[in-house]
Amino acid sequence: MQKIKNPSPLVWKQIDLDAIGHNLRVLKSLTTAGTSIMAVVKADGYGHGAVRVAETALANGADHLAVARFHEALELREAGIAAPILILGYTRDDEIDQLMALDLTFTVFDLESAQMLSKKAVARGGTIKAHLKIDTGMGRLGILPDSRRRDSALKGEAVAEVAIIAGLKGIELEGIYTHFASADCRDKAYADYQYKVFTDFIGELKAQGMEFPLVHCANSAAVIEMPRSHFNMVRIGITMYGLAPSEEVKTDHLDLKPAMEIHSIVTSVKKVPKAFKVGYGMTYVTEAESVIAAVPVGYADGYSRLLSSKGSMLIRGKRAPIAGKICMDQTLIDVGHIPGAKPGDRVVILGIQEEEAITADEIAGLTNTINYEVVSSLTARVPKIYSDSDSGEDWA
Repeated sequence: MQKIKNPSPLVWKQIDLDAIGHNLRVLKSLTTAGTSIMAVVKADGYGHGAVRVAETALANGADHLAVARFHEALELREAGIAAPILILGYTRDDEIDQLMALDLTFTVFDLESAQMLSKKAVARGGTIKAHLKIDTGMGRLGILPDSRRRDSALKGEAVAEVAIIAGLKGIELEGIYTHFASADCRDKAYADYQYKVFTDFIGELKAQGMEFPLVHCANSAAVIEMPRSHFNMVRIGITMYGLAPSEEVKTDHLDLKPAMEIHSIVTSVKKVPKAFKVGYGMTYVTEAESVIAAVPVGYADGYSRLLSSKGSMLIRGKRAPIAGKICMDQTLIDVGHIPGAKPGDRVVILGIQEEEAITADEIAGLTNTINYEVVSSLTARVPKIYSDSDSGEDWA
């Protein structure tokens, strides 16, 4: 069968690479000279496409990349990206040989994982770069400092554990980091507590002769509102994509530009009478004669079913409410108030059309979630169209 090149999709993401570059430069300007920038491109670049985002980030001031899992790092290496890549999450022992071959950076979060890593490295006669993860109050991966351990009688145990790790053959501890649980909250009390736990522990390690070339704990929110936490590296995630870490973190002064829009088309329209029942369960009933339009996007595309009869889309520069329940592959919208709506009309699901806009934050508010989930939960059947000032548009 002949392969069809770049078939026209029914629903697609438009990714503005210039916006990503702009956002990264703006955020980098908040740091002091010499601060390294780690661009977080996990989860397929928060749904924006990890490879293209990584390339753009590296071209605009980033010098390190971060992913959550080994296969995400593998994708970047296979695309020819040679920059340092830190795997933030768990890596299986059967992936370590490839990790070493690809010069990837491992996260050490306990003595057991470090010993496994050392054994693998020694067997290969090589060295693995690693960053030490410290759990200062998130409760996920990481070594607990003594101040957070239940048995306070074992003071110095955490420092001793790190000393053992630091002495293992085949491991180069080039970094140490932690992660804030609430830097995106207006009240920074807990984030300040975590910062103190982290700095105190680093001090204890330093007193025992253990120092690390790279120290990082600032995520997007902390980059903006906690400059004291920048150390010599910061991790930039959600803000690189033009979205605020939360509604409690003010970003208006930064001119961040959302990099993703979601578009579709109208596939059919039909005039319907008053009291016409629409969709599964007949949950939407027209209050007057109207026009119902079908849009080929549904929950199988990652468009949340929680938007049923609550969300809206843009057509001809006007908002059209979702009529009834969102289906697996289609959503119906009421366009009775929009003259001339017809099949083929462009529909904006997320983004701007004329003077109207639907934001990821709006969708998140309607579905009781966060903007991170809105952009990162779209499925693989929604293709991406990339645009930038140098190359115009292309598909991925």
